Formats: sequence, structure tokens, C-alpha cells
Amino acid sequence: MPWRRALSRRLTFIYGWYTFGLVLFIVALGLAERAGLPRAWIGYAFLVGTIGLYAIIGIISRTADVAEYYVAGRRVPALFNGMATAADWMSAATFIAMAGSLYSQGFGGSATAPGGLAYIMGWTGGYCLVALLLAPYLRKFGQYTIPDFFGARYEGHAARLLAAGAAIMCSFTYLVAQIFGVGLITTQLTGVPFELGMFLGLGGVLVCSFLGGMKAVTWTQVAQYIILIIAYLLPVVWLSVKHTGTPVPQLAYGRVLEKVGAREEALTRDKSEIEVRRLWQERAQADRERIAQLPQSQELERARLQSHREELRAADAPIAEIQAADRALKSFPRDAEGARALWARDAARVAPRAAPPLKTAEAFPGADEAARSRARNNFLALMFCLMMGTAGLPHVLMRYYTTPSVGEARESVFWSLFFIFLLYCTAPALAVLVKYDIYTSLVGSQYAHLPAWVAQWSHIDGGSLLSIIDINHDNVVQLAEISINPDIIVLATPEIAGLPYVVSGLVAAGGLAAALSTADGLLLTISNALSHDFYYRVVHPEASSERRVTISKILLMVVALTAAYVASRKIADILDLVSTAFSLAASAFFPALVLGIFWKRANKWGACAGMLAGAGVTLFYMASTQPWLRGVFHIAGPAQLWWDIQPISAGVFGVPVGLATIVIVSLLTPPPGGEAMRLVEMIRAPEAEPLAPDTEAQAMLK
Repeated sequence: MPWRRALSRRLTFIYGWYTFGLVLFIVALGLAERAGLPRAWIGYAFLVGTIGLYAIIGIISRTADVAEYYVAGRRVPALFNGMATAADWMSAATFIAMAGSLYSQGFGGSATAPGGLAYIMGWTGGYCLVALLLAPYLRKFGQYTIPDFFGARYEGHAARLLAAGAAIMCSFTYLVAQIFGVGLITTQLTGVPFELGMFLGLGGVLVCSFLGGMKAVTWTQVAQYIILIIAYLLPVVWLSVKHTGTPVPQLAYGRVLEKVGAREEALTRDKSEIEVRRLWQERAQADRERIAQLPQSQELERARLQSHREELRAADAPIAEIQAADRALKSFPRDAEGARALWARDAARVAPRAAPPLKTAEAFPGADEAARSRARNNFLALMFCLMMGTAGLPHVLMRYYTTPSVGEARESVFWSLFFIFLLYCTAPALAVLVKYDIYTSLVGSQYAHLPAWVAQWSHIDGGSLLSIIDINHDNVVQLAEISINPDIIVLATPEIAGLPYVVSGLVAAGGLAAALSTADGLLLTISNALSHDFYYRVVHPEASSERRVTISKILLMVVALTAAYVASRKIADILDLVSTAFSLAASAFFPALVLGIFWKRANKWGACAGMLAGAGVTLFYMASTQPWLRGVFHIAGPAQLWWDIQPISAGVFGVPVGLATIVIVSLLTPPPGGEAMRLVEMIRAPEAEPLAPDTEAQAMLK
């Protein structure tokens, strides 16, 4: 259609000039840095510039029209919907934590920390499932939300409300992870406290999604993708040139990987490294012994801290030492349970340092065949959960409602995969190049000559992100003395590589764009589930369009503030929260969605029972085994793993249970009615869809 080609040309022109302007902005800041512009000003320039840009797009795209607010008027060309979907998908977990997991866990992960390439393979495979099984059929259905499909296909409000509840649950968990990432990035970018940085970034989310809904979010996400992909690629290309002389890291990092493997072998046998690992083992053992001797050990430790403080005061010690002793006493728990939790955390934090370095290129590491088998099983289980979770995440599936046709929905999945591939094929190279840089420039250096980036990151968030302790007092940095939170690997890459600070600001802006773009989509999913699927479809079907959009905006604000409060509690790491969301989405949505499209006999009783059973099994397993959830539900005692599967892959149990429950219950209850049968026939029929009216297209072009 002419209007589609005209719209695509206009969007290409706009975003082409936007990209050119972004490059000029980066170059100008780089020149200003060389002229003496303070780092803080560069950070604020990136923060204000990018969030201001998103706010402008949100203001320009403001709307009160229902179709524009929920599905961007169904006029987003496939190429740009692919970019928006990629930005929606590339959350803080993808941008920040994926390369970090490859750095810390290697390509194969381990029995206790599955990951590595499982994230890349699982998430990419999930989009293949979306393209084959879901995107074209959901677009042909043509409503506003995923619970809309459940309500129509499974005949009534029961399935719709369960789907809305599941969408809220998994999307809220995912949203908390994004807002946590926003706080982390904004703090690094500007130096403000974590909580303040979190709310500053949240303002950028609200301006876009609050004013224009999906319309504003879509065009903002296209802009955000351009920022994040430039920010991700630039430092990796720079590192690749530094270590290989080649500006194509995806092709060149294999040579560096061989050097990393040789260095890991040497560090495993190094006498100083062995000594440091032994000291960490002793410290972990001491923590375990104190836990075994509770409550007496808690009383003794508190008395020791009090005595140490009084000795310092009596000796008129320096004020800094006395203040440190005061802080240690005040922070020490006043009861046995608090001491148990503190020492258990310390022992868990020390354990990785006490182990030999994980081999980056080893497929499934382990001390024996049983350990290697557990690592392999957990790798496959995680990949399964990520694939099914990707194909079940409501905020991703909603994006395919916004294309003009079923054909463009399919094409949009292709472009989504292409734009995601650009980052995914770069993440392993980034992890290997950064690891080699640390192994060769930081390990073996003198504590008196630590690089500036170490001091900077050590002071953020009380040293929880980076800690280097000279435990054997030899004034030489050993690998086992370094503790780096995987979440900062990408953000710290420019400084590790010795790049200008403007590149650090750009990377932080890219991470912020990734977190904000996903947060936008998640907020819309939650508020739409509440306003459209609950309020409009169930409570007040006669509500006007303006009232529905207004209710959605109010709920969006409430959800955003609630998620910010939960994120400020720092209940779990980004990847822990994200994996929880994926397992929930996989077990609650994937079986019912796929069977609803491809099996006519699936009925409302089976779908409701399947969603409850699948999500229930997944929640039970995570609550009883996931450390942060055990803390939320106050579950004591040792965690009992099923077949040694880690809680990050809980969906591997929920999906088959949900699938089997839907089949069994559907066969034992009456078949669905004629309306549901006709819906299945309609969405699976050969494509014959009406084109959008030219008047609507012209309105979009204005």
C-alpha cells in the first residue's frame, strides 16, 4: 500500500537524522571532555539529554484514542516494530547482566549457577517459537491484550482474569528488575544515591507511557534501540582493536579466548592463588561454625565488638577507627536469627572466591561425571524455561498487535531477531575481552597502583559491586581476592579498557535506554491488564474510551511507584528477578496459548486448571528453593532441589504440568462452544485481511 511505503520512508528519514544527531552529540561531549569538562557534567548531559528526548517523543505522541493508546493504531511498519520489539526485549538483564553472566559463569555455567550461553540460545530460540506458533495468529485475532485472547478463546471472564493476574505477576517481577537496573545505572552516571537515581530514571518511563501509551512507547523504543546498540558495540570494538587489532570482535575474540583459557590454567596452579583460596575457605568455615554455635556465638561476637570499641576509645584512637567500630556494632544483628542470616550471606559470598577459576570455554564444568551431568541438565532446563518464557511474555506478544497486517507481524519477528542478534553475538566477545583485560592488567598488579575505576566502583553501594581484599597481605592482587558483581561488567567496560569517560557515559545511557524501554512495555502490560481486562471487560463494560484511558494512566502511575518501592528494598539480583518472571510466564501462558491456537478441544476448564497448576507448581518450587523468595516467605531449613534442578529453571516443572492438566481436564469436560471453534478456524485460516483505511494512514503521516 502507498501509505505504508510513505510512512516507512518518513520514519527512515526522521530516525536517520536522529542517529546523525546522536553521533554529533557524542563527538561534541568527547571534545568537551578533552577540553576539561568535568565527568559529572558529562554524566548529567547524557541523563538529561536522553530522558529529555524520550519526554519530547512522549509529549508529541500523547493520545486519548483507545486504539492509539493500546496498540499504536496498528500502523507500525515491520522494520520499526522490530526495532521497538528489540528495545522492549533488551532489558537491563540483557544489556547489563547477560555479558556479566558469561564473564562470571563461563559459556556453559555450572551445576549451581546455570547460565552462560543458555541465555543467548534460550532467548533467541524463544523468538523462533513466537514467529512459528504465536505472532501471526495473535495479530489475526486483532484485539488489545493477551488476556483478550484468553477471554475470547476460552469463553468468559474466568480465563481472562487468570491471564490478567498471571500477566501482572510476571510483568511486575520483571519490572522491579528493570527499575533496579535504572537505579544502578543512574547512580553510576551521575553519582546520586541509588534511590534518587531510581526515581530520576522512573520519571523518563512515566512521561512516555503515561501520555501516549503504546504509540509513544513504540516511537521512544525505536530511539532507545539506536542508543543502546551504539553504546554496546563501541567499547567492544575498541577492546577488540586493543587486543586483536581487528574491529570485528565477533570474529576475532576466538584468539583471545585461547589466551584466557591458558591464563585460567596458570591461575589454577598458582601457589599464591591456592593460598588465597585456602584463606577464603577458612573464613567460610568459620562462618558455618558460628552458625552451628548459635545463640552463644551471637552474644560473644556482640560482646567482642563492644569491647573493641571501648578499647579504641580508651586508647584515644583515630576518630575514623572509632566510627568504624561504632558502625560495625550498630550493624551487627541483635538476635540469633539475624546473626544466622548475616553469617550465611557471608559464607555464600566467600564461597566463589574459595573455588578455582571457572573455565570460560569448558562446556559443562564439574569435578566428576555426576557434577558435569548436573551442569548439563541445568543448562538445558534453563534454556527450556527461557524459550518458553520468551514465547509467553505478555509485553513481548503485545508488540505484534501493533503491525498493519499478519504478514508484517511475521516480518516484524524477523527484524526483531536481527536487531537482537547484533547484541547477542557481541556479548560473548565482550565477556572474553574484559576477562582477558582483567587477567592481564589487574591480576598480579600492586595494591598501591590499582586503577582509578577500582576505587570508583568500590565506593558505590557500600562495596557490594566491587571488592578487592588483600587477604594474604602480600600487596599483590590475586584473582581470588577480586569480587566483581556481574551486573557491572558492561557498565565498567569502558573504564577497564581505558576509554574516555564519554564512552562510559554513553554505555550508561545505553543501559538506561534498555531498562527504560522494557519498563515502558511492562508498565503498559500491567496497567492495561487492570484497566482493560479487569475494569472495562468485567467491572464497567459501558465505560467511555476517555475514561478507560484515564483509568489506565492512573493505574500506571500507581504500579510504577509500587515497583520502585519494591526495587528500593534490593530483594534480589537482576537475573534472579528476571528468571522468576520467565518461569512464571512460561508455565502460566505458553501451554494455554499454543493449545488454544492449535487444539480446538482445549476448553475453558482445562485452560483455567492448566494455568493454575503450572504457575502453582512453579511458584511452589521457587518459593521453597530460591534464596530471595525463601527470605520473602520466611522459609527456614535446607532447600530440597528436585533432580538437582536450580530454582532459576523452575518453569521446567510448571510447563509440562500445565500442558498435561489442560489436556486431561479438557478431555474430561464438555468441548468448547461454537464461538470458540469459529475463532480458532478464523485465526488459522489462510490470510485474507482488510487493509487499513487510507484516512487512518494519512493521520499517522501527519
